[in-house]
Amino acid sequence: MRAVCCDAVVLDQTVVEENICLMKVLWTDMEHAPHAGQFFTLRAWGHDEEPFLSRPISVHSWDPENHELQFLYQVKGHGTEKLAKLKAGDHFQVTGPMGNGFDTATLAKEYNRILVVGGGIGTAPLYQTVRELAAAGNAPDVCFGFTDVPYETAKYKGLAKSLKVATDSGKAGVKGFVTQLYDPKDYDLILLCGPTPMMKNAANGAVAAGVKCLCSLEAKMACGIGACLGCTCKTTREQAVSICKDGPVFDAKEVLVHG
Repeated sequence: MRAVCCDAVVLDQTVVEENICLMKVLWTDMEHAPHAGQFFTLRAWGHDEEPFLSRPISVHSWDPENHELQFLYQVKGHGTEKLAKLKAGDHFQVTGPMGNGFDTATLAKEYNRILVVGGGIGTAPLYQTVRELAAAGNAPDVCFGFTDVPYETAKYKGLAKSLKVATDSGKAGVKGFVTQLYDPKDYDLILLCGPTPMMKNAANGAVAAGVKCLCSLEAKMACGIGACLGCTCKTTREQAVSICKDGPVFDAKEVLVHG
């Protein structure tokens, strides 16, 4: 399925935590319906204005009944600052869906015990992932790590089999790393998204336990379709791999665990 570039309208936008925004967008193109782990590029400024590049934002939630697409993102630069200023009724450019995402229907059937692990804003694409796994009849366990204050976690109740939280500060959940919340040997499959150091630790633990591990990577992107090679990453494959086109979901052994 090819991505489509179109004008989109904002339904609502709220600040859920400091520098964390949740944007709801009307998306009526059912031919280009997104799934877990995919992303869109968002642009709320002219093509002759800075920043030059659109901003890749993962799908947080997709509701086909109400044609509502949600993006949970962190405000950390000129592009996301402009996105954060959008309000209900505003129009902006959206291109997508892009990337391979998580094949949740297949994963739910092939693996029995599934764990979803996220860190910080890396938890954003995991809500749709959990929703799809639960809808397929295989609700996963969820473990999230945050620096200080967790956000958007209440919505997992009723979807996830269990939810555990760790924070660096200890203000919520367990004080420490998210990888302290579980034993990888208890699972058949682990799905990851978050800061690279966290994912490397989680991936190494999964591989050492002989557990299948898939991760969703993040990178600065230009074209979003693999043409510019601006988001290539080191893998065990011989040819260059683009996170936007070949990912963002990869087997952790290919990109996080080598040798």
